Amino acid sequence: MEIRIGVQHSARELSLETSDSREDILKAFSQAQDGDGLLAITDDRGRSVVVPVAKVAYLEFSGEGGRRVGFDT
Repeated sequence: MEIRIGVQHSARELSLETSDSREDILKAFSQAQDGDGLLAITDDRGRSVVVPVAKVAYLEFSGEGGRRVGFDT
């Protein structure tokens, strides 16, 4: 699944490809709000992204299925 994270006062969004479910990400976001205030997500390539939850403008989830390859005609 692809996750896009909008960060306040930043023109670019963060984009990650992860095998975690939407529910897992939302649970981590909720726990970060109650805990240290940092949302940590690791993508499929092993890259970790840590964002302060107070600066998250939005979370966008897309593509529960696998990534498509090729062209549509």
